[in-house]
Amino acid sequence: MTSKTNPTSLHQAPSVAGPHQGYMPGFGNDFETEALPGALPQGMNSPQKCSYGLYGEQLSGTAFTAPSHQNERTWCYRIRPSVKHTNRFEKIDLPSWKSAPNIDPDVVSLGQYRWDPVPHSDVPLTWLTGMRTMTTAGDVNTQFGMATHVYLVTESLVDAYFYSADSEMLVVPQEGRLRFCTELGIIDIAPQEIAVLPRGLVYRVEVLEGPCRGFVCENYGQKFELPNRGPIGANCMANPRDFKIPVAAFEDREVPSTVTAKWCGQFHETKINQSPLDVVAWHGNYAPYKYDLKTYCPVGAVLFDHPDPSIFTVLTAPSGQEGTANIDFVLFRERWMVAEDTFRPPWYHKNIMSELMGNIYGQYDAKPKGFIPGGISLHNMMLPHGPDRDAFEGASNADLKAEKLDNTMSFMFETRFPQHLTHFAAKEAPLQDNYIDCWTDLEKHFDGKPGRK
Repeated sequence: MTSKTNPTSLHQAPSVAGPHQGYMPGFGNDFETEALPGALPQGMNSPQKCSYGLYGEQLSGTAFTAPSHQNERTWCYRIRPSVKHTNRFEKIDLPSWKSAPNIDPDVVSLGQYRWDPVPHSDVPLTWLTGMRTMTTAGDVNTQFGMATHVYLVTESLVDAYFYSADSEMLVVPQEGRLRFCTELGIIDIAPQEIAVLPRGLVYRVEVLEGPCRGFVCENYGQKFELPNRGPIGANCMANPRDFKIPVAAFEDREVPSTVTAKWCGQFHETKINQSPLDVVAWHGNYAPYKYDLKTYCPVGAVLFDHPDPSIFTVLTAPSGQEGTANIDFVLFRERWMVAEDTFRPPWYHKNIMSELMGNIYGQYDAKPKGFIPGGISLHNMMLPHGPDRDAFEGASNADLKAEKLDNTMSFMFETRFPQHLTHFAAKEAPLQDNYIDCWTDLEKHFDGKPGRK
């Protein structure tokens, strides 16, 4: 069932004191929260009998034996154990949501590509039916790589829930406002914010203000973490205190409901007789979170040269190879440009990473034309790319005074693996066929004379 209304009926814990309004601050902290007083056991995880007749249950995000600094789990105290929230599964088809490997022999993924925003339609779409996969990388079955999606959502899920056993999902809104009613609490997000929904977490998605459009990075591999700052030190970039984790909220509703599970790239549906969002209290470090991109503090060159784009990393998902990410989530937001005798936009390059970019709002400095809000570009591994002619000529001849790069917010999903286009991306999405022509009129300036600049 779907609805344009907001059917939220969760009983939420009292708001955290201060400005957080129903959220707890901190990245990777060990949290505790209860929606009813005394529901959370103290000093132990699994009492013989829990308060209020609740069931104790652990949700593990890592192997039991993961190193302590990586080990993640949350203890939940719920009205029913989650085994009561699944029944016999039936396989269903969500044809626009693809998983890796998804290599279409009729699609050429080698190239520099750019798309206009995927348009809304008159067909009502939910979080499940409105997902449009653009690229896939790696292999969902062996749990490495990723997929990128555009979501188009106009309708709330009602008595319908979802979880992914395959992946955690990083959600980047571009238009409209969504609410994620999860087992561990409520997260509302709008453009210029992101949310991360852990693998295995059950949630319902509601439309607060639509239509909604945005981007999703589906991470099959190790979960996102904050990047090491190295010589930058303890501050700037994304600071842990700016990540917000929801307080406990629960539903106690006896109503026919549907739970859809994504497992090994396939979708399965099960029918139950109640809401699965029945966690009254929880404690642990495996939980959904949101982050306001406006709190990201960029670090850059203050004398000369343009730093590598990795300096703008918000979150990274390791690959097992040190320093080479399964996924980097990179943000290009407003910032001051002050470097002397420097070509300030991103330089021309090719590298081993595959870069999918999205524009949240404004104008991207390396592509002042054509890369519009809601648009996407893809530059696959070892394919050259960089500024178009206007950006090159403008930056090469600019008066290099201090300049505020304003009205801009774009991001990049970057991975060590090649990103393969889906049939939708290649044949149905609004591909800019002339994008590659943006470099056609770059001129030869070489004349062989010494000292020429």
